[in-house]
Amino acid sequence: MERWGVWAPRMLSVLRIMTALLFMEHGLMKLAHFPAPQPGVPDPLPALLTVAALIEVIGGALLVLGLFTRPVAFICAGEMAIGYFMAHAPKSFWPAINMGDAAILFCFVFLYLAAAGGGAWSLDAMRGRHAVREA
Repeated sequence: MERWGVWAPRMLSVLRIMTALLFMEHGLMKLAHFPAPQPGVPDPLPALLTVAALIEVIGGALLVLGLFTRPVAFICAGEMAIGYFMAHAPKSFWPAINMGDAAILFCFVFLYLAAAGGGAWSLDAMRGRHAVREA
């Protein structure tokens, strides 16, 4: 069991990186229609969706690097909570029906990252901020 404990800070980094890359994809779909336009999103983007897309792209990039992980993750969690209650919850109570399950997962993973930090493989750890002890 001791072997698995060594991997916890590293897997925290893997979770952060993969979540951030997926999050960035949503923003890029809104802003640049890459890899494709996001279904159901108007073009041109209204101001609120532009702000959301910028949070997703810039916040996602910072989280991929593990730079300012805690405050950035907290902001991203807030954006996902607002997005869920504005865009998804009015359609149905059930997340699988209102298509909001990804927003809920993003929100809670980002809340976890806000509490846990960026993990062993992050610029925050390299800079000595919130450094993670590896056994």
